Amino acid sequence: MEALGERIGSGLVAGDLIVLTGPLGAGKTTLTRGIAAGLGVRGPVQSPTFVIARTHPSLVGGAPLVHADAYRLDSALELDDLDVDVDGSATIVEWGRGKVDGLRDVWWDIEIERPSGMSESGDAASPEDLDLDAPRVVTIARVTA
Repeated sequence: MEALGERIGSGLVAGDLIVLTGPLGAGKTTLTRGIAAGLGVRGPVQSPTFVIARTHPSLVGGAPLVHADAYRLDSALELDDLDVDVDGSATIVEWGRGKVDGLRDVWWDIEIERPSGMSESGDAASPEDLDLDAPRVVTIARVTA
């Protein structure tokens, strides 16, 4: 996930918006760490669940990264109220599907799927198995409002 993120991040510029969707433990924040590395921004990149949004300034003169978590937000209006500089930053919104309307006319939608429900032995998977090194399916689409 980090290597994919680095490839994505190396091509991002100010004004780019990425919406990340996937279940808990799918790798959304791990992908974002790779994107941050590709952009050359200051870390560490951690899940912004409790602060809602973090800004990581560029170390190489490029666009800063805004990393937001919209899980606890109800609408695009609440996300807009954060006053995120989507024009001057590369912006990633975890759990942002349906909540970025009006921020940009075009954005990248990245969905990460991971196996869930059963362990390798066929038993129900336990919560501590969420970060297993299982293959992920990543779907990347360009969305136009």
